[in-house]
Amino acid sequence: MDIVELFIDENDEVSGIEAISVVENPAIESDFIALKNQEFKLAEVDSEKRILMGAALIPNKPIYRTNGQQEYYIYFSKSTVRKASELFFIRGNQNNSTLEHQISLQGLTAVESWIVESEQDKSRMYGLDVPIGTWMVSMKVNNDDVWKQVKDGELKGFSIEGYFADKMQRPNEPIEDELSKIEEQEAEYLLGQIKGIIKTDKRLKGGIRTEMETYSDYPTSVKNNAKRGIKLNEAVDNKCATQVGKVRAQQLAQGKPVSIETIKRMFSYLSRAEEFYEKGEKTDCGYISYLLWGGKSAKTWAESKIKSLENE
Repeated sequence: MDIVELFIDENDEVSGIEAISVVENPAIESDFIALKNQEFKLAEVDSEKRILMGAALIPNKPIYRTNGQQEYYIYFSKSTVRKASELFFIRGNQNNSTLEHQISLQGLTAVESWIVESEQDKSRMYGLDVPIGTWMVSMKVNNDDVWKQVKDGELKGFSIEGYFADKMQRPNEPIEDELSKIEEQEAEYLLGQIKGIIKTDKRLKGGIRTEMETYSDYPTSVKNNAKRGIKLNEAVDNKCATQVGKVRAQQLAQGKPVSIETIKRMFSYLSRAEEFYEKGEKTDCGYISYLLWGGKSAKTWAESKIKSLENE
């Protein structure tokens, strides 16, 4: 499988990280923790700081990706991780945050940032055993809805979003151990991390064939909703949704197949964002983004598909 290094193009002013998203399934497989400040006072026993600490970028970590036609891994070198962390603050992006890479959030601010330099790093105090060179972030949460989802266990980590150049090559810094582990346990990796459906072909002598199933049997209304969302977004200069949402809309509008992982993400997002759709006008980004993901019919189809697959 190809390995693609992502890096910051210094000649491109937009190259770098635009925002930090709070998500249910962080791609770097590292959750954050919620910090509490316990102050033993007469009238105040437990005062919550509402601060999340977690890894934003881990160097040389192979992250599985697929564009629907090709599967590959991406990774960031230690130098890119450091440069990205610096530019994030230099460009004043510490207040930029999203929910599941779709909904822009208010009330989340990066208040602390550092690179893990040694085994004595403060992250170890909280049980976060991340590699040297990891970019750690602490975020203050002044958003009641987001904090409730954190407390309910619905949001579990950070995920960055931005623009990077890429080059396809083996990294200079060693990641052979990580990759060999993935290659030896490919089926488990796919099943556990991307939640695909794995098929084992026992007819192969001494081998295992893995296949991620995809589905395109969603109703026409899902395609029409995505097409409508695209048109409405064009009318407002495509200001709504992240690149992920725009790509998903094109995928659905064209009737292309989606993986079970994508179906679960669709249902998760559409379930949470429905209130923004209900309250929104045709020019509101909440309304448009909901349509880009297929709208209510996509939520109904995704829920039904997930249940049918779980019962197989």
